[in-house]
Amino acid sequence: MSELFHVEHFANSAPMRKNGQMRQSHKNPAIGIDFGTTNSSIALAIDNSTIDLVRFPRSGGETESFRSVLYMERIRQAGHLRIGSWTGPTAIEHYLDAEKKGRLIQSLKSYLSSSNLTGTEILGRHFTFEHLIARILTDLRLNAERQFGIEIRSATVGRPVRFVGAENETDDDFAQSRLARAFHSAGYEHVDFCMEPVAAAYAYEATLDHDELILIGDFGGGTSDFSLLRVGPGIRQRGRRNDDLLGNAGLGLAGDAFDARIVRKLVSPALGAGTLLHPASKMLPAVPAWIYANLERWHYLSFLRTRNVTEILKSARARAVEPDKIEALITLVDEDLGFQLHQAVQHLKYELSSAETAQFRFNDGSLELRQTVTRADFESWIADDLFAIENCIEGLFKTVNSSDVDRVFLTGGTSFVPAVRAIFERRFGAERVRSGNEFTSVARGLALRAAESAA
Repeated sequence: MSELFHVEHFANSAPMRKNGQMRQSHKNPAIGIDFGTTNSSIALAIDNSTIDLVRFPRSGGETESFRSVLYMERIRQAGHLRIGSWTGPTAIEHYLDAEKKGRLIQSLKSYLSSSNLTGTEILGRHFTFEHLIARILTDLRLNAERQFGIEIRSATVGRPVRFVGAENETDDDFAQSRLARAFHSAGYEHVDFCMEPVAAAYAYEATLDHDELILIGDFGGGTSDFSLLRVGPGIRQRGRRNDDLLGNAGLGLAGDAFDARIVRKLVSPALGAGTLLHPASKMLPAVPAWIYANLERWHYLSFLRTRNVTEILKSARARAVEPDKIEALITLVDEDLGFQLHQAVQHLKYELSSAETAQFRFNDGSLELRQTVTRADFESWIADDLFAIENCIEGLFKTVNSSDVDRVFLTGGTSFVPAVRAIFERRFGAERVRSGNEFTSVARGLALRAAESAA
């Protein structure tokens, strides 16, 4: 790794030392790591109820959620060109500040199950996905070591019930093995995996003074996962049994899929999707559909900055019925505004979580998009996804009645979406549905799981 990556910025993430030595206040620290498609977090369990979360530096303060992104660009050091790399909030800042953009890479976790995708070429060099993920995991570890003042070589790590793109158990096993290799490359000597919704159950269990049968819904950027299990102080005291976990279910869609629907239904039409070439009677689209498909995952936008795409768009602008829309698309691609577009989509989704109507606003210099969106519009765009989530949950209740569930605990950013919460409130009643620590509950639970395993 040291030959491939510029790591000068690690100086700000070096482990704290006391009297010249790293403190060893925790010989076997109970570390939980939630490496997510969109965000990651890392926690240390001090005891059965006290959790310390890593706070990552960012412009204007600190955050407990570390963006799972990697930014790479060419830099000149000692007269030689090298590839510089940054992760998390720092990666976003470097990307936004760069006049000549490098490569901003997101959602690496989504590729783990694909045996056909072993790596990619970046700035003239080939990198395996495991190495790219390890680069992010290394900074997670170094930030944790700095804050906690301990050496971290083992962790309990979350994994989805079903990895994105996995069609069977073999695909899931393959994805987990790749993730394990990435952790080992990042300096972790021992890794235990735990289903992410089960980890969230540990976090919820820490708040209980009685036993419950609970349904956990964990909604990440790439996956939605569910577990039905018994938890509580009585369960811990007698010792956990395999039959405490009544079932797991999951599917490879969540927040990223909702974002893609917004882009497809709202943004792409404003940028010329569906507009025709002259003469209109030929009914030919001005721009190929695959270009708009790349808009739906914002980090793919940089892939469109090629000579071939530029020629396609300029030709389409010259012959299109609505050339202004194609011009707006050209601006988006040329100025590489994918991240800014993603932020606007996220803001719209956030506003629609608390209001029936919201304004989609995207204004970045020469490009401005503005449109009113109702919650009903948004819910119609994600109707198929909501149906898939509901069907996935149904699979857990073949031997258990919904009425037997004491509580439903929802976590993850997509749990804020009212239509998602409504799925559970219709079935279980609003009084049984709870949520909390939406972005860090999995890491908290993983740390508690690690502490229990070490006891």
